[in-house]
This record gives sequence, structure tokens and C-alpha cells, in this order.
Amino acid sequence: QVQLVESGGGLVQAGGSLRVSCAASGRTISLYAMGWFRQAPGKEREFVAAVSRSGSGTYYADSVKGRFTISRDNAKNTVYLQMNSLKPEDTAVYYCVAGTLQIKVFNPGIFGQGTQVTVSS
Repeated sequence: QVQLVESGGGLVQAGGSLRVSCAASGRTISLYAMGWFRQAPGKEREFVAAVSRSGSGTYYADSVKGRFTISRDNAKNTVYLQMNSLKPEDTAVYYCVAGTLQIKVFNPGIFGQGTQVTVSS
């Protein structure tokens, strides 16, 4: 089973940028579609973005479309989430997820432990 470890979270001002990374071990991520979820205080965990196994297909929640970019490097067994034009409402714990894609719907399977992203106004 793959293990996922996120890094790169932190505190950033509104309008700024941040890139979070997800390093995988145990199995190659090329076996999985990969995604990011987030959970803000008092809210349910929500889908943010996903990328297909090859990296050719990317999918985003409407709330982040045009601001966030998901990418993967299968050779490095790593997934990235580049976040631009950050807003205070993007504040959350961000989770890397290994899963599957079926008809453009990402089905989450294995979660990492999460990394905190805080956007100040």
C-alpha cells in the first residue's frame, strides 16, 4: 500500500502563492490517480483537484479553478499542488490522496496526514 506525506504548507497573505507537495513511498503513484482534498475548521472535507495516472487529465473544484494547478512527477513519486491568488477561504488542512478516476470523477482511497495552509487577510 502506498504511504503519502505532504509538505510545504504554511502561512501566506491573501493574494500570495504556495506550493504543497506529496511524497509517496511503498508503491509507485503511477498505479493511481492522485488528488488533493481539504478540510477547513468546522467544515466537511472537500475535493480540490485530481490528476490522471499519466498526468494528461486534470480536474478541479469550481472554487479553485483558474487559481490552483495539480501536477505529478511519476519518476519522483511526487504530486504537487500549486496555489496562486490565495484567499482566506482557502485556509484548511490539505490532504494528498491516492485513488481512481472514473468518468472524470475522482474516487479517494488512501489519504496522507495533511498539511496546514493558512491564508491571512
